[in-house]
Amino acid sequence: MIFLQTDEQTIEDLGIFGKQNSGGIFDIYNSAHTRGGEEVLKALFRNPLSDRTAINQRSSIISHFAAQKASFPFDTTAFDAAERYLLNTSGRAKDTSSHATVLNEKEMYNGVTAIIDILWRIKKFIENPAVISIVAYAAEREAISRFLADAAFEPALREKPRGKLPYPAIAAYDVLFRVREHEKIKNLFGHIYTLDIYLSVAQVAIKRNFVFPIALEKGLNTLNLSGVYHPELKHPVANTVFIDPQHNVIFLTGANMAGKSTFLRAVSTALYVAHMGFPVAAGNMEFSVMDGVYTTINLPDKLGIGASHFYMEVLRVKKIATELGQGKSLFVLFDELFRGTNVKDAHEATVAVTHAFARKKTSMFIISSHIVEAAEQLKQKDNVGFLYLPTIMNGTMPEYTYTLKEGVTDDRHGMVIIRNEGILELLKNGIKSTPVNNLENTPLDRIKNPC
Repeated sequence: MIFLQTDEQTIEDLGIFGKQNSGGIFDIYNSAHTRGGEEVLKALFRNPLSDRTAINQRSSIISHFAAQKASFPFDTTAFDAAERYLLNTSGRAKDTSSHATVLNEKEMYNGVTAIIDILWRIKKFIENPAVISIVAYAAEREAISRFLADAAFEPALREKPRGKLPYPAIAAYDVLFRVREHEKIKNLFGHIYTLDIYLSVAQVAIKRNFVFPIALEKGLNTLNLSGVYHPELKHPVANTVFIDPQHNVIFLTGANMAGKSTFLRAVSTALYVAHMGFPVAAGNMEFSVMDGVYTTINLPDKLGIGASHFYMEVLRVKKIATELGQGKSLFVLFDELFRGTNVKDAHEATVAVTHAFARKKTSMFIISSHIVEAAEQLKQKDNVGFLYLPTIMNGTMPEYTYTLKEGVTDDRHGMVIIRNEGILELLKNGIKSTPVNNLENTPLDRIKNPC
């Protein structure tokens, strides 16, 4: 299986796993019913796919389960009991007369009956005509079917689910499940964990009205993304983006707070998640499979090694250039390219690097910048497109539409915001005349707690 290339910077930029005190993209999709399923989901987020067939196959499975509104077929309490039971295998010996950790009679009974219940439920699930009809799930279903056809498990499938079993039978099944066929049981659970993710992500798609993207052949260098928004926003504004080899670079401008970073995260998150075969926060999406996705949104400096923010930007561009030099098809995103240096150098470097990127027709680039003057020189390249996020002035108050428009904006409202917050007056006059009990209404407080 071929995996998408990415790195920790991109995973951090997109907030895939969130921060210590906040959720992330993973949490949006995590409705797993089992601990093992949650671990599978983490691995999938760490390893998006770079294979069109595999992406579309996974997407097809999940979308069919969503259409069927299929639910997880297991009792989660029983599944927890079975997982705990199977963990007690330390000290297992090949000799079946001396097997796993000694369990008391109740623990053994609960574990054995839970596994028998799971065997019955998974058999019933894969024999459901609706499940059989899912062509993309055939390989998984057949692997489970082969397991259930194993003669070793025939006696267990003859038992009645949740039926009363005598102790000798429990002891015999304990040897079977925890010792003799332990690896096969583990493999079955692996299939169930994967099924857990398919079903739980399908429920997320239904609940959030996410769309299932269509993966196109690698090399077409096409991204057709309409109605995209960031899935963490409560009241998002959707936008549309189109990229192809004739327009493979987007130069994005807009004032501070106009929504550039949120838009960039929305697009790159959708593309990242689409490479997992998962549904995304959009109205429609088709995309060429890429070799890698790299974003640069919150690039830190590394003072411990004497690296400034600008030098880290240079190293980041060098890393991307090295990957591009190997002929890879990449999706590359830079938010405020070269923000760590002076305006003159930033202008020259932005133009030079963007021109160089534009020559890589098999990759896609989105670059945001406050250096709007660079746009005039970039217009020399036919394959560079220009989008901006506008600001509407209502008197001295800026209002933001968060809706993309074609072109370049020279909106600059930094000083307007500073004046509106009364910072200069505050620095000049202080807050001596402000009553203590009214401090929450001062401009300073609004700076600390912006709307």
